[in-house]
Amino acid sequence: MNTLTTLFGGLAAVLVLYAGGGWIRGLSPVLRAILAAGIPLLAYFVSIVGRWPGVDVTAIHISVFIAAGLVLYMTSQYRQRSPGRMHWAPKLFIAFFAGLAVIEATLLYIATQGLPQPLAHRWLGGAGTGKIYSGFSGVVEHGQDAAKAVSSTLSQRHSESQLGWQVRVRGLSETDGMRRSVQVQVIDRTGLPVTGLAAELWLSRPGAPEAEKKQALAATAVGEHAGLLTLPAPGRWLVELRLNQGGKTRYRETLELVQP
Repeated sequence: MNTLTTLFGGLAAVLVLYAGGGWIRGLSPVLRAILAAGIPLLAYFVSIVGRWPGVDVTAIHISVFIAAGLVLYMTSQYRQRSPGRMHWAPKLFIAFFAGLAVIEATLLYIATQGLPQPLAHRWLGGAGTGKIYSGFSGVVEHGQDAAKAVSSTLSQRHSESQLGWQVRVRGLSETDGMRRSVQVQVIDRTGLPVTGLAAELWLSRPGAPEAEKKQALAATAVGEHAGLLTLPAPGRWLVELRLNQGGKTRYRETLELVQP
């Protein structure tokens, strides 16, 4: 289920449950607000069992549902005390939380789906020449370890260029729901299949410090590997292909895919 659907669907459920709770006699506004926010939140927790979306996504759902229940409770209490026209202060309070929900949903969409192409082209420039994603995963220390990492990456690229392998990946763009049937073919510079390889796919979000999922590909023939890649959730993903030989990673390639 799409994250934005659960966010706004749950928000609508909070409003409906709070309004419907007014028809139940003896149900106080406090209890109405708790039930209105708690029931959709409980349903959301049940829906993510087995497919954890991450702490940030879960925290946004919790904050939006609880804030919606709080706003509804305070609004009803104010109207009971002042049945006339609502003062500007409560209106500003409601507008703040409504705007907060929209901002969080927008950031959540960009984090999972990426920046829409028209906005990327206008703001980032040159977006039409290729896909853009952020590889920044947080603030890191620019010390000796950072220099070693750059040196290791350059060494890896040099080793790959010396190999002269031709790697062909098929199936990432062919969708079957959340699953992709991936085939990898590896041949050397003479056109012969490369033997003794172990192929792996590492799945991660753009900018994430670590991969979220590892998928091994089975050898179907000499120099050919295949497997079924299942995405944990919709959105933009980075798929890193690793080819290991003799217990050492000899080749890496990062590909991008988008699951609606």
